[in-house]
Amino acid sequence: MRKLENSELDRKSVEDFKKSTKTPLILVLDDIRSLHNIGSVFRTADAFLIEKIILCGITATPPNKEIHKTALGATETVAWEHHENVLEVIENLKKENVITLAIEQVESSVFLQDFTVEKNQKYALVFGNEVYGVAQEAVALCDGCIEIPQLGTKHSLNIAVSAGIVVWDLFQKLSWPK
Repeated sequence: MRKLENSELDRKSVEDFKKSTKTPLILVLDDIRSLHNIGSVFRTADAFLIEKIILCGITATPPNKEIHKTALGATETVAWEHHENVLEVIENLKKENVITLAIEQVESSVFLQDFTVEKNQKYALVFGNEVYGVAQEAVALCDGCIEIPQLGTKHSLNIAVSAGIVVWDLFQKLSWPK
């Protein structure tokens, strides 16, 4: 067994990425403080051909040197937009028939492994602040909540880690294998 060289990885060009059929997921980042977390989510979104990222509230936007450190160019491939108010974003997504899901620990949440996707349905995943999580008002507006089961003492994951776990799970449920 040997590691593959970069030339063997069949990487898309920026142009090819933009033309590619996207995974029907929108990531909503609300009040994310860490620029490195933002960059990491961009990189995950690039890896799984996510439709777009919506940055809300105090969440910083590209171009930004600190975001770029972890995004490694993904801010050039993944579509993104910024809005001040996450509640308006959720309301607008719902009007577009996008199922909105907070990634949070709440009453009546569905554990990630038990969440069933509907084929040909678009989803928006709402991730909240590193300390406070998804705001209660946003949770109340969402169509549902997904919880990542955790068995240790912390019951708290880094936002970039949470995004990676949930995006991978939904990606493989929605489109793998093709």
